[in-house]
Amino acid sequence: MTKDAVMEAAQKAKEAGSTRFCMGAAWRDTVGRKTNFNQILEYVKDIRGMGMEVCCTLGMLEKQQALKLKEAGLTAYNHNLDTSREYYPNVITTRTYDERLETIKFVRDAGISVCSGGIIGLGEAEEDRVGLLHTLATLPSHPESVPINALVSVKGTPLQDQKPVEIWEMIRMIATARIVMPKAMVRLSAGRVKFSMPEQALCFLAGANSIFTGEKLLTTPNNDFDADQLMFKVLGLIPKAPSFSEEPAKAYEAEACEEAVSSSG
Repeated sequence: MTKDAVMEAAQKAKEAGSTRFCMGAAWRDTVGRKTNFNQILEYVKDIRGMGMEVCCTLGMLEKQQALKLKEAGLTAYNHNLDTSREYYPNVITTRTYDERLETIKFVRDAGISVCSGGIIGLGEAEEDRVGLLHTLATLPSHPESVPINALVSVKGTPLQDQKPVEIWEMIRMIATARIVMPKAMVRLSAGRVKFSMPEQALCFLAGANSIFTGEKLLTTPNNDFDADQLMFKVLGLIPKAPSFSEEPAKAYEAEACEEAVSSSG
């Protein structure tokens, strides 16, 4: 995408009420992409200058690249584990589970917030969903952001015939993520387009406190902007202001404490 197209999308997202802008590239890693990577560093700087948080998902990173992204002002880096270690080889063969964990470590060590979750509906067992959440919850630090995705089956892909995820499965996954990672932003992500407003309301009640907006989530359709605005209004949801704290988890904890005090008062 051209810089103008990216900045226009960022401005549109800000005007729509988004506080974090995420940029994704369909790369296995960033090796041999110096020009592209330098362009992204510029995008990060400019979007931060607009007063928004910035997230990227670019595949595997090297340690030095994570440090450069931090220096440019990157707020968060998304690198999903997708499923359990045991089920992972059934879905992904282009990189290993340990390589994913290494990228998360480089991101964390650079001082960037970690955004890492997974996808349900890949054909995995319930034990694999537990395994995914257990891995995330036993990292040295919990991810600040945990996207919960429901597979959107795409015709022509190996998973095209997978059974759609039931809303109750999504609710259980969100609720469990909320319990084992109490300070995380649990993000209702891909697959949300299949759920009605009442079903999404149950997800929020179960512990989701963030959604992804935009016309597409990488390659799959997402909810209509006007429908989301209506849902916010009906459910009384108010967007959270952007946070540029160096320690996002502690900032979130402080907000939660203030809310608890005001509620009890």
